[in-house]
Amino acid sequence: MIARELIATMHRRWAPRYGDSEARAMVRITFDDVLHWQPVDMVMREQQELDAWMVEKLLLITDRVAAGEPLQYVTGVARFHGLQFHVTPAVLIPRPETEQLVDLIVDENKRDDLRILDLGTGSGCIAIALARALKWPQVTALDVSGDALAVARENAAALKARVTFKQADMLALKGGSLGEWDVIVSNPPYVCRSEAATMETHVKDYEPEGALFVPDDNPLLFYRAIASFAASSLAPQGRVYVEVNSRFATQVAALFERSGLSQVAVYNDFAALPRFVTAVLER
Repeated sequence: MIARELIATMHRRWAPRYGDSEARAMVRITFDDVLHWQPVDMVMREQQELDAWMVEKLLLITDRVAAGEPLQYVTGVARFHGLQFHVTPAVLIPRPETEQLVDLIVDENKRDDLRILDLGTGSGCIAIALARALKWPQVTALDVSGDALAVARENAAALKARVTFKQADMLALKGGSLGEWDVIVSNPPYVCRSEAATMETHVKDYEPEGALFVPDDNPLLFYRAIASFAASSLAPQGRVYVEVNSRFATQVAALFERSGLSQVAVYNDFAALPRFVTAVLER
């Protein structure tokens, strides 16, 4: 099979589920991840006869993705903040919106040697991106899942990022128990169970439930814990940054204010939805 035929087959199989433009992007990503072909290679080499193993591997990927399995889990690769992360079903697939959270932290924190704590690190994408982007930060990352931490440690080693990983439940953290921090960041579970009905099947059926969902009657569960911990664990003028469900951004902001945090701000994501809340501990 020549490359052009295989590209057309993959796009035809994926477009009904993901749409035309998304399917084309996924094909380009797959050729990059598996064959290390850039888009220009896909054009210049479209008449190339592919080796049998290439065709077999790419058709297997095509079948799994067409059936609904996320491409990132099939290939084991997700892109985030200019880096390639290994991902498994033990961790959430990093989202472009979360890259904005990293950029916000980098833009607002120019000091060297910042003490940074990432709560609920998953694949380690936030912690590792910050360790790579900032000047000599001291980054610690927590997660309740041992399987997630194994993935995060693998990513840190592969990307040569200095991050300390610890297994802990952010809901059980005591103020001051981990020392003092200049930056606390978290992208905790924030999708209400009732929202699952409107979610794409490749998200709700494959990504870890514990990293996605919160009870409908307690949507701010993790933000209450984060606010309390930040108010007692941030250094003077330290900052907390969280990603939120856009439905509850104003409630999270109000919660931070009631917890004694100041300079509370809400930022929109690329889709103009309120997605991030930040605050400062002034003392």
